[in-house]
Amino acid sequence: MSQITVNSPAGPLAIAEDQGHIVSLDWGWPMAVTETPLLCEARDQIEAYFAGTRRVFELPLKPFGTPFQRRVWAVLAAIPYGTTRTYGDIAAELGTSARAVGGACGRNPIPILIPCHRVIGLHGHLGGYSGGDGIETKTFLLTLEGCSP
Repeated sequence: MSQITVNSPAGPLAIAEDQGHIVSLDWGWPMAVTETPLLCEARDQIEAYFAGTRRVFELPLKPFGTPFQRRVWAVLAAIPYGTTRTYGDIAAELGTSARAVGGACGRNPIPILIPCHRVIGLHGHLGGYSGGDGIETKTFLLTLEGCSP
């Protein structure tokens, strides 16, 4: 597995590639850095996102998870830049509970690229966020996209 670090306004992001797909994004520094063309493209797209010049990521993603988690993550990936959906809305679409959707969001291995930060609770409650500094990072990402958290 190859990894690279992107210095971002939300902190250092470690991105990992496996067999031609992005498989994880996490806050911090990887143990070893190995640049690949895909990871360099991911870095460029993430930097453009934080610069406000990219709204859609065009990268091959392969998040590892259960079939249910992958269904939730597919719905998250379809949430447009600058918009939010509630845990309840997604739960209704998938025929499950809001708590189960929240659990899948918390296990998202590729946050930002699979935008779990765009999922909020009822009446604008932010819920949780497993990346970076938690709710502070979620608020930062939503503000970056022009959403008022």
